Amino acid sequence: MARKFSELEAKMSPTRRARVQAMAHDEMVEMLLAEMRREAGLTQIELADALGIKQPSLSKFESRDDMQISTLRRIVSALGGELELIARLPDRTVRLSQFKGQSQV
Repeated sequence: MARKFSELEAKMSPTRRARVQAMAHDEMVEMLLAEMRREAGLTQIELADALGIKQPSLSKFESRDDMQISTLRRIVSALGGELELIARLPDRTVRLSQFKGQSQV
């Protein structure tokens, strides 16, 4: 019989739970925009419509390795998420808060 992950997680030690959460976080860090879109169950056409842009424009965004923060925020928001920027410095981790405004693609 299949068990829910929450049941397994409840039996884990705090150390193991933290390690599993860190591994899951690392997996998410490596996800591409196109993979996020597919996991959200959207086609490029559907997401482009939600953003008010054409599908070829979204295709270009998904293949870029550099874009404006406002554009990335809109894409993530259209996928139902929230963009959070974190800088990992040698001695600490800092959540950047100056990029919270809304902009157009």
